[in-house]
Amino acid sequence: MTATLKPSRDITRLIEIMAALRTPKTGCPWDLEQTFETIAPYTIEEAYEVADAIARRDLVDLKDELGDLLLQVVYHSRIAEEQGSFAFGDVVESSTKKMIRRHPHVFGDGAARDPSQVKATWEEIKAEERAEKAAERLRVLAPSSSRGHSSATLADVPVGLPALTRAIKLQDKAARVGFDWPNLQPVFEKLKEEVTELEEALAASSDSPAGSRPPDAEDAIKEEFGDLLFVMANIARHLKLDPEDALRGANDKFVRRFAHIEKALAERGKSPSQSSLDEMDALWDEAKALEKR
Repeated sequence: MTATLKPSRDITRLIEIMAALRTPKTGCPWDLEQTFETIAPYTIEEAYEVADAIARRDLVDLKDELGDLLLQVVYHSRIAEEQGSFAFGDVVESSTKKMIRRHPHVFGDGAARDPSQVKATWEEIKAEERAEKAAERLRVLAPSSSRGHSSATLADVPVGLPALTRAIKLQDKAARVGFDWPNLQPVFEKLKEEVTELEEALAASSDSPAGSRPPDAEDAIKEEFGDLLFVMANIARHLKLDPEDALRGANDKFVRRFAHIEKALAERGKSPSQSSLDEMDALWDEAKALEKR
């Protein structure tokens, strides 16, 4: 059967290919070893590659990357089917049910005057779905599967999100129930406080030789640095900025300017490792000036 499979525009063919790859004895040894846990990092990677193709406005790549992401959905669905949990069809049914339910203004008797009302309705329906899902988990999951203390308000923010993105979503959820600063000024005051606390944590460990700080000192520095990043995410949220996108822009800028340094040094017959920091700083400022022009 596998020898006769050919590319197709039908999703059924992709499901057949995955089933063949996961068939014991005749399937692919690597694919047969995979689990939800081992495949999850690839799923995240493929989502990032989709975002990268969009950022580059490369529609040729976007087509391929969306296919790779779709493969991840089929892959996880196949593993679940083998365990008797659900199949790809159940995933499609769940998605279609959700979209119909969350768009009563399109598929029902609801009305929506503008996008803000659509979003409000969407959030109300999501809250109902969360309550239903929580009740279902209580019926299905064993008590031992509990992760301990959890927030009902923040429970549906995925743990696997990039940390800055998750911080924004956690803060948004808390803000909807009134736990938020009214404007940016107190957030900036909090930022100064966190910078001071990080400096204090570093000062407290300054007597230790470099690279040999005691574990409790390292933990304190890490905690304060995390608090600082969390406040920065809050500033981004108040400014309605995506911190991941802003940092990607800063990364790209760093790459451009450092490439200018390398090029200028190469023209002098040198490499960065053969140059002084002052020399490279001057070239950095030169690159910065060129960009501003």
